[in-house]
Amino acid sequence: MFTARNRRPAAVLALGLTAALGLTACSTGQEPAGSGDVAKVDGKISITYLQKQGDQEYFVGEAAGAKAKAAELGVDLKVVNLGTDANKTVSEAKSAIAQKSNGLIVVVPDPAVGPQVVQTAKDAKVALLTSDDQICTTGPDPAVCTSDTLVPRIGFSGEQMGGEVGKRAAEEFKKAGWNPAETRTISAWKQDVTVCTDRVKAAKNAFFAGAGANVQNIDVATDNTPTGAQDKIAATVTANAGVKHWVVWGCNDENVQGGVTALENAGFKADNVIGVGLGAYLACKNWNSGKPSGMRAALFINGSDVGALAVQTMYDKLKNGKEFPKEAFAPTKMVDASNWKASGVSCS
Repeated sequence: MFTARNRRPAAVLALGLTAALGLTACSTGQEPAGSGDVAKVDGKISITYLQKQGDQEYFVGEAAGAKAKAAELGVDLKVVNLGTDANKTVSEAKSAIAQKSNGLIVVVPDPAVGPQVVQTAKDAKVALLTSDDQICTTGPDPAVCTSDTLVPRIGFSGEQMGGEVGKRAAEEFKKAGWNPAETRTISAWKQDVTVCTDRVKAAKNAFFAGAGANVQNIDVATDNTPTGAQDKIAATVTANAGVKHWVVWGCNDENVQGGVTALENAGFKADNVIGVGLGAYLACKNWNSGKPSGMRAALFINGSDVGALAVQTMYDKLKNGKEFPKEAFAPTKMVDASNWKASGVSCS
């Protein structure tokens, strides 16, 4: 949440948030993929935000940010929780269109439904924007699509985030002074989610660039949930009984939290575990407990910022005819036990 494709560097966008964006159209002059033949809206704007895993802390924050921005702009916003049901994406998109939504913002449970969602929006001449995860107009796997076939996306730079995680993991590894031969790194993620692969690949590269040592990495395929990651990483630890020290990163906080818990259950002390999360919404619970934890740090990604930026971007398109950026990124910050509260991390 890898990677046959690397994104091009992005420029800076100001929409009330710090954001980076790429080209607004491909070199042929056509609109960004998924824009369609969408007319400006003269009256009240109606937007539907379709989110996967809407009860997850990050997406709860994203919905809150979207609602706050919609209220500020006078937009009628409906947020729909898709859970993990990819088929529900299409049915809810059709339902939103039937209810006269002018624009759809979608976080897909599975990118394979991308082409069908794009066609549904295009046929209805409804604006389509994705947040967090990418979808493609021409196929199920965004990783192999050309840039002009990717639907405009609001979120975070996977490469930048992964790089920050890997850099911090390398710093913690060097500080620990572990023997590389007795150490393993774990990269945990749902391997069919393009943005996850971007993050993990960048984390690996940054770690090995900064660690100053050759540490063996183990890729672990998960479902991006804490329990799923915990089960898969527990099996990995069992299969590598001679390893004394572990470094864990992944697509999100869920993967790292699952890994830290699995290692704790396997008898590893906090001093022998380095977990660097991505999100901070689960990592903070370890720090809030006051107990020693292998969760050393986490990159704070504020879902509220993404939700607000997505609604603002859709509003600008529908009200003013402003073309979508290919990508727009919200800011991130590395936090740990010493500064997470001051950084504004919401920890429930």
